[in-house]
Amino acid sequence: MTDPDDLNKVKNYFIEKLETHGTTHRGVDYNSVESQEARFFQLIKVIDSSRKYSLLDFGSGYGGMYDYLIRLGHQLHYVGYDIAEPMLVKGRETHPNNPDCWFTSDITEVPLIDYAVVSGTFNMKLDTENEAWTKIVVDCLHKMDDHATQGMAFNMLTKYSDADKMRPDLYYADPLFFFDYCKRNFAKNVALLHDYRLYDFTIIVRKD
Repeated sequence: MTDPDDLNKVKNYFIEKLETHGTTHRGVDYNSVESQEARFFQLIKVIDSSRKYSLLDFGSGYGGMYDYLIRLGHQLHYVGYDIAEPMLVKGRETHPNNPDCWFTSDITEVPLIDYAVVSGTFNMKLDTENEAWTKIVVDCLHKMDDHATQGMAFNMLTKYSDADKMRPDLYYADPLFFFDYCKRNFAKNVALLHDYRLYDFTIIVRKD
C-alpha cells in the first residue's frame, strides 16, 4: 500500500522547484532543456503521430510535454495528470481556453486514452526506501495501463549509473526488472531503450 507521506514529500519538493524556477525545465527538476527533450524523444516512439491521438502525461507538471509535441506538429488531445496542484494551475494558465489540453489531479477523471507516458516522475524518492518506492512505481504503471488502450512509455534513472555520481535521494531502477514486469503484466510487445547517452532508460509498451 502506498504511504501518503512519501508522496506528499515528493509533491512538496516539486512545488518548491516550481516556486523557485517557474514554468521552465528547472521547475520540473531537469538540469537542461536538452536532457528534458532527449527523454521526450525516446518516450514518443510509442506514438503513431500520423493521426490525431489522445495522451495521458502522468506526472505532467505544467505541460512541457504538450508544448514539445505541438512544436513537432502533432495533433493530440492531451491530459496532464499531477498530484501537485500548483503545477496544474500553471498548466491551465499557460494553456488557456484549449479543449485539447486539460489538467487534473484526480486520476479517476481521466477517460480511456490512446497512450500514457511518464518522464522523470519516478526519479525523486527523497528518503523513501527503494523497495517501498518500487511498489509506488509499479502501482503508477498499473494506473497508466488501466487508461491506455494502445501503449505506454516511461523512463527512470538506471542502476547502471556510475556509482560515484549516484545520489541517495534518487531512485535508480533495475531496467531488467521493469522490462520483465511489463512483459508479464502489460503486453507482449515491450522494448527497453538504454542507448541514448543519459543515465536512464526508457521502456516502451505496445498493446497492438
